[in-house]
Amino acid sequence: MALQLSPELRKKFESLKQRYPRQRSALIPMLLFAQDELGCVPDQLVDYLADDLDLRRMEVEEVISYYSMLRRRPAGRYHLQVCTNVSCLLRGGKQILDQVQRHCGVPPKTATDDGLFSYEEVECIGACTGAPAMQVNYDYYENLTPQSLNELLDQLQLGNTPSPTRQTTDFLKQQKPHSAEVRVVGRRFGLRNSAALTTYLKHDGYQGLEKALKEMTPEQILEEVKRSNLRGRGGAGFPAGMKWGFVPKDTDKPKYIIANADESEPGTCKDRALMEHDPHQLIEGLVIAARVVNAHQGYIYIRGEYRYVMEILDRAIAEAYERNYLGKNILGSGFDFDLCTHTGAGAYECGEESALMESLEGKRGYPRIRPPFPAVVGLYGCPTVINNVETLSSVPAIILKGGEWYADLGSERNGGTRLFCISGHVNRPGLYELPMGFPLRRMIEEVAGGMRDGKKCKAVIPGGSSVPVLTADQLDTPMDFDSVAKAGSMLGSGAVIVMDEDTCMVEVAQRIAQFYAHESCGWCIPCREGTAWLRKVLDRFHSGGGRTQDIPLLKELAQNMLGKTFCPLGDAAAMPIISFVDKFRHEFEEHLRTGECPFSRDAAAVATPL
Repeated sequence: MALQLSPELRKKFESLKQRYPRQRSALIPMLLFAQDELGCVPDQLVDYLADDLDLRRMEVEEVISYYSMLRRRPAGRYHLQVCTNVSCLLRGGKQILDQVQRHCGVPPKTATDDGLFSYEEVECIGACTGAPAMQVNYDYYENLTPQSLNELLDQLQLGNTPSPTRQTTDFLKQQKPHSAEVRVVGRRFGLRNSAALTTYLKHDGYQGLEKALKEMTPEQILEEVKRSNLRGRGGAGFPAGMKWGFVPKDTDKPKYIIANADESEPGTCKDRALMEHDPHQLIEGLVIAARVVNAHQGYIYIRGEYRYVMEILDRAIAEAYERNYLGKNILGSGFDFDLCTHTGAGAYECGEESALMESLEGKRGYPRIRPPFPAVVGLYGCPTVINNVETLSSVPAIILKGGEWYADLGSERNGGTRLFCISGHVNRPGLYELPMGFPLRRMIEEVAGGMRDGKKCKAVIPGGSSVPVLTADQLDTPMDFDSVAKAGSMLGSGAVIVMDEDTCMVEVAQRIAQFYAHESCGWCIPCREGTAWLRKVLDRFHSGGGRTQDIPLLKELAQNMLGKTFCPLGDAAAMPIISFVDKFRHEFEEHLRTGECPFSRDAAAVATPL
């Protein structure tokens, strides 16, 4: 049967191909948009795209097989994607998945007989403060309970699509400011129509850009950012100004700026809020960064699940072009800069900057060997700066109010504020902007309303699932990069996952291992094999089949992964497992002694939806 594509989709294809200097970069967005229309990626589409982009069929096939959101067979009209990662696990995600399975009555990724439903268990979808959560196609439904899930499924059965319940949005509008909060990147959250350019301009919007373009040289802008002690908010905490300074000035190659919006670290949902509520702040930060390194093209690489957020960004970009904040001769300065969004299609590995560039070039998201580093050899072999959304969103305020002002908001060597995603067993999960160095204990007890049901805190993951766990006696740790590192962990993405006394730490370790085994790209043998072994050992251990030698074996497997892979994913899988075994060895031993999970009798208390 001949491939039938709508005129609108064909027009979208042509527009996508014009965005990039190499047309292959359009492949992944073209696949995802076509799947939205066709329901899957049929063989005829593979042939069509290979011919259209002058690729071999195998080059298209290998991309399809890599990205989890691309599928070769149709899903149901409503595809239910249930998150069971750590934050959702703690709030009842597995019970939600069980309920969905019973309702559908078919294997995962298989359409029901009437073609209405299909489902699958998925990794983190960026709704951690609204756990348990799931997506129906691209729509988010958060804070699910058995009752609310039944009501949702009943409505879908009738052909109605209830309004998405975006907990991030609702919480920010209802949240009462805490005395410790300092609004910088989040100061426009909760304003009416906050994503619109008119709102942005009423609240200091693009004033930092105007100052940067008309009153400052690129060198002065760079020094101001260095003075601010702004460190990368994506996880590594590398000084942003220093990173920009690595870009060579004496080169004839084009330069690129990329916003890393592939927010996939379990526990993390801050960038989603920044792009949803204040997209122009990100755009302004991108243009200022581009001015520093003399780049004239930028891309916002956004995870495929964030489709509604990408639509918000596209509208904001169009508004910025209309008012000459993007395009040619911006604000009469003589500086040109073009910007567009680019969608991923489901791959945690693409959050790593070199894998992100491979993906943006239309390939599998495999990491590159370094050196050379992206600042010298990046996108299309050209100098490239890649920063997290929150990092770039902090830049306009730094330029407008000064680097020293921003540095003074935080702690020594850790300037400014941070958006912390607090999830798990607290009374008020949510997104909070607090000064760098704010104590973890106060964050839990005061800001997030304390432990749910009056339980005691057992442990905290302070920076997303890839970092070592902290115990209850470490709650007085200041939350900045240096202090958390001194405590033996990492601040990472600012995702604070809180666990109470009834949490099975073996189960949490098992779920983390499952995530990294699923997300390993398979490029490095220690990571590909090591993550799979960790998952298998922990699966067996938690199900009651553990052996005495498994406890040292887990550490040995993890330690053999550390520092032996092209990218940090191997370390991200290994470090938390080592910390769980070291700090909660008694729980592993209790599993061995009883032959079952000692918390299984209290499972309902561990993971009961609100």
